[in-house]
Amino acid sequence: LFNRYCPGKVILTDGRTGESFDNPILVGKSYILKLIHLVDDKIHARATGPYSLVTQQPVGGKSQQGGQRFGEMEVWALEAFGAAYTLQELLTVKSDDMEGRNEVLNAIVKGQPIPK
Repeated sequence: LFNRYCPGKVILTDGRTGESFDNPILVGKSYILKLIHLVDDKIHARATGPYSLVTQQPVGGKSQQGGQRFGEMEVWALEAFGAAYTLQELLTVKSDDMEGRNEVLNAIVKGQPIPK
């Protein structure tokens, strides 16, 4: 493909000047292939589930009933949007704050306000 003498390459002419381009250009039909993805195979949600023993963070992946990764750019997006409470919840209680996670669970079970 990167060889200038590869089949399918043609020397084209510049329509404005009439001069030929220095290198041959690859021409041909483009093909589009539909990806067969079904929503039922892709969908995944997690309310509670397993946590890693080492990091105390939710395990990853659909097969392990894990959580969705929340990366650096997603954090930046929430910061820019001004969603401080959502960001605090995602980075503490829903991540590796084991003590806070237990406090929130106990408050929900007892019908009390969630601690901040």
